[in-house]
Amino acid sequence: MSDVTQASVVPRRQQSAAAGPAVPARDHGRILRQLLWGVILVLCVAPFMLVFVISLGHKIEGASWELGFSFENYRRVFVGANWPEEITYLYLQKLYYSLYYALIAAVLAVVTAFPFTYLLTGLSRRAQAAWLVFLLSSLSLSEVFIVMGWDVLLSNRSGLPMVFKETGLTQWLKDVGWFGQLREWGLANPRNIKFKTSVLATVLTMAYLVWPYAVILLYPPLSRLDRTLTEAARTMGAGPWTVMRSVVLPSLRLPIFGSVLLLFVFLLGVYVAVTVFAEPAKQTMAVSVYEAVRGNTLNAPFGAAQAVVLLITAALFLVAGQWLSRRGS
Repeated sequence: MSDVTQASVVPRRQQSAAAGPAVPARDHGRILRQLLWGVILVLCVAPFMLVFVISLGHKIEGASWELGFSFENYRRVFVGANWPEEITYLYLQKLYYSLYYALIAAVLAVVTAFPFTYLLTGLSRRAQAAWLVFLLSSLSLSEVFIVMGWDVLLSNRSGLPMVFKETGLTQWLKDVGWFGQLREWGLANPRNIKFKTSVLATVLTMAYLVWPYAVILLYPPLSRLDRTLTEAARTMGAGPWTVMRSVVLPSLRLPIFGSVLLLFVFLLGVYVAVTVFAEPAKQTMAVSVYEAVRGNTLNAPFGAAQAVVLLITAALFLVAGQWLSRRGS
């Protein structure tokens, strides 16, 4: 019996030796890390470096552009093209509106998505799954399609302004004296309410674009929330708002802050909504990048310089957000 066992063990050892030495699990982990870094290098670092190299080039008058090594495009972004004779902050103003729209829209999306997600996590598993599938399917809609729908909704002839006029709300606003205030805010013309073009329409559309993302980002931490804490607070006599303010929000401050930060960075690159609903004097840097690269000037180096500034700004906000979250944890 022992001879048979030894005879069966020897060929197995010979087969394993012929197949080569086994790769340790540690080597597999190192290979996977190297592949991951390779993917990051190809998909993230290489495009950024390419854009940076292009930003150092210069425009040829009457022709296209060529590569070079000059920071003139960055100087134009910060102080204008006529420096030092004249200093203009046109492109810094575009960067400001990029940050302004993105911050307000991100906060608005999270503020409105939080109560919806909180109620969603209290439903049955089947209802939660149905809502999540619906939200995920809504992400398939392109930005152009969504902006077109909001364009019809806010149109002066076929949207909400027409409803205001036909139902008499416009006249009522004039009678109570609020119509003049709306005109100062840019939400009315001498005859009727208007939403195009305005900051309100731009922010609402951008918030709607990222609202499903806000729900998806808030759903995991809210679903893991210990409901016994809220029940205990209600048992001790706390009202719904007190429970939300003293129990739920403090325990979820980091996920809420992270959601706002991620949506804010995402909204910095929104293009279609800004071109349709924002005033020409209040366009963002993303629109300016497209106009420089694909517009009449065909000045790709200057567009690339603006893109680099926008990317670095987003990276700085991400780093600052991580630092604040570590201090708050």
